[in-house]
Amino acid sequence: MVDDHGGDRDPGASGEGCVTLKLVYLVTVPATANVLLRGQLAYMRERGFDVTVVSAPGPELDTVARREGVRTVAVPMEREIAPRADAVALARVTRVLASLQPDIVNASTSKAGLLGMIAAATVRVPVRVYLLRGLRLETERGARRAVLGAAERVASRCAHEIICVSESLRARFVAAGFASSERCRVLGCGSSNGVEVERFATTPTRLDEARALRARLGFDETAPVIGFVGRPVVDKGIRELLVAFAAVRERRRDAKLLLVGEGFAGDRLDPTIERALRDTPGIAIVGHVAEPAPYYAIMNVLAFPSYREGFPNVPMEAAAAAIPTVGTRVTGVVDAVRDGETGSLVEPRNPVSLAAALARYLDDPALCARHGEAAHERVVADYAREAVWARWHDEYRRLLCERSR
Repeated sequence: MVDDHGGDRDPGASGEGCVTLKLVYLVTVPATANVLLRGQLAYMRERGFDVTVVSAPGPELDTVARREGVRTVAVPMEREIAPRADAVALARVTRVLASLQPDIVNASTSKAGLLGMIAAATVRVPVRVYLLRGLRLETERGARRAVLGAAERVASRCAHEIICVSESLRARFVAAGFASSERCRVLGCGSSNGVEVERFATTPTRLDEARALRARLGFDETAPVIGFVGRPVVDKGIRELLVAFAAVRERRRDAKLLLVGEGFAGDRLDPTIERALRDTPGIAIVGHVAEPAPYYAIMNVLAFPSYREGFPNVPMEAAAAAIPTVGTRVTGVVDAVRDGETGSLVEPRNPVSLAAALARYLDDPALCARHGEAAHERVVADYAREAVWARWHDEYRRLLCERSR
């Protein structure tokens, strides 16, 4: 195969006598690579790809390089709209790709997706994949929404293929006119990286850890626990959750709310939310933790009242721990939670419905166990990470062969 760089490439193999195929992942912040590409980078490297991660600088980028055994390149990028900084970042990303001469570029997250696809098209990368992890514009209005929409159109036009992490996200993207249905795909049942099922499974050791954590948090051994994992910000429905939890506490004074997580990559929390979290009885806040798995083992049910998603990982992690999720009927969440089977779906921004669904699980342990077990079976069948990685590997090979023709 002769690619756009003039070098010989064999898309079907990489070994003795073959030029190693170069695969570049572009993300805006290193936290994305550290969390959402965990394990996948090493998997691709072990199967013959020369893997490079391009991201804004940060300690987590060094963590990725060491853990995955891949090359990393730091390019300053802003998460928010910043025309001057974005122009500089685009020039830098273009130079990096021109130097690396990759066979495949996988660019995701809003800013890196836009800059990465433009740069990859500019230097004529043979395979350009825009990985759509979500649509930030869903919760935006006015000029900002228009700018984000324009960015999606440009990124899509520069890509050979748009891979969406869920079917509902694909449907919304196509309906908005950002790309044709023929150019948008969902691999398997969705997800970008799958779930490390064994990591979150409820084992005797994990249950011992949970008992110790309950004691440390001051939770009674029998106290029902509603869990929340992620950024406690407005778009994640934290305001509605606080109202819903207060309603649950009116009927279940022993109920607890456990919040795991903090602002992401510089997010600033609303001061009123911070005060409410601090002052509301029955809430334990543990912030960022290196290993969230033991905290899932404390929970009876996961609350996930987000306003929008692509394909959320947290409900799938809960599913691996055999915990049902009460989520919102929004993009992405409808793919992660099967209403009435692996959890319950309620309308977004509706704390009354959220409270009723959460209380139902606390009041009915048999239902909680049944939906939790169904969630676990589903995540094992459809979202084990090795299966998801294999789909990505096969897709890269398919695209290389297709583009070579």
